[in-house]
Amino acid sequence: RGPLSFQLGHVVLSPVWFLYSLLMKLFQRSTPAITLESPDVKYPLRLIDREIISHDTRRFRFALPSPQHILGLPVGQHIYLSARIDGNLVIRPYTPVSSDDDKGFVDLVIKVYFKDTHPKFPAGGKMSQYLESMQIGDTIEFRGPNGLLVYQGKGKFAIRPDKKSNPIIKTVKSVGMIAGGTGITPMLQVIRAIMKDPDDHTVCHLLFANQTEKDILLRPELEELRNEHSSRFKLWYTLDRAPEGERGGPRAGWVSGASLQLICARPFAALSLCTICGTQCGPVGGRWCGPVSQMRNKGSLMPHS
Repeated sequence: RGPLSFQLGHVVLSPVWFLYSLLMKLFQRSTPAITLESPDVKYPLRLIDREIISHDTRRFRFALPSPQHILGLPVGQHIYLSARIDGNLVIRPYTPVSSDDDKGFVDLVIKVYFKDTHPKFPAGGKMSQYLESMQIGDTIEFRGPNGLLVYQGKGKFAIRPDKKSNPIIKTVKSVGMIAGGTGITPMLQVIRAIMKDPDDHTVCHLLFANQTEKDILLRPELEELRNEHSSRFKLWYTLDRAPEGERGGPRAGWVSGASLQLICARPFAALSLCTICGTQCGPVGGRWCGPVSQMRNKGSLMPHS
């Protein structure tokens, strides 16, 4: 007797081939399509929603090519937005607040630097103001993944000294994070990845610097994570101008060795990995490995524009 088979119309199928085809279809459906297939290609994505978070902060949502697509951004990496503004090509790095758990869209939380609001930057932020002017349905170009650091899970970081170098694998039990302004977004990306894995016991210590209390971005999200994972996520704030007479709230003063020792001397002094993010550091690009007491001039903590 020959192999068992059955007919569908005029096509004869064997049970083995039918099962193989079914498994292949299920596998293909379970593997999401990746938007950022190449870091050298620019992908135009369409603005589909804008949420006003505060007087100068917005959450921008961009549609991916299909509802089944993910962005395809490793944890610790960032993207670049590029646009022609007043005839000039403007490129800025940003870290999404969404992740590859989200399909069909990518979210960016961005502080808009309006003109005539900062004496040192009277023109304001070119890219942030451009995003503010975008209409629903407009597109902007994304490029990535980019960055020198990837978090691989379970306390393991792959860090490249430069773009041409092979990554150095560093495994830590705790990691220190110093963020200024919108530099919080890459930190939040890593913190969320660690906290959502119950088998990842890495402890995160975050010192978040801002000008005033109202400037603290993503505060509800941060404090929710701290409350849900109090043993693994430690959070401190420092402000240029803290409310007077408030006990237990954010502390006043610039980030310095003295403030680190005052606020969180024990945890930070013992850390083997510390990440810093502000304008001149880049998204998780500014990093330093070693005891925090030896840190010297590791970059500005002002946010992106």
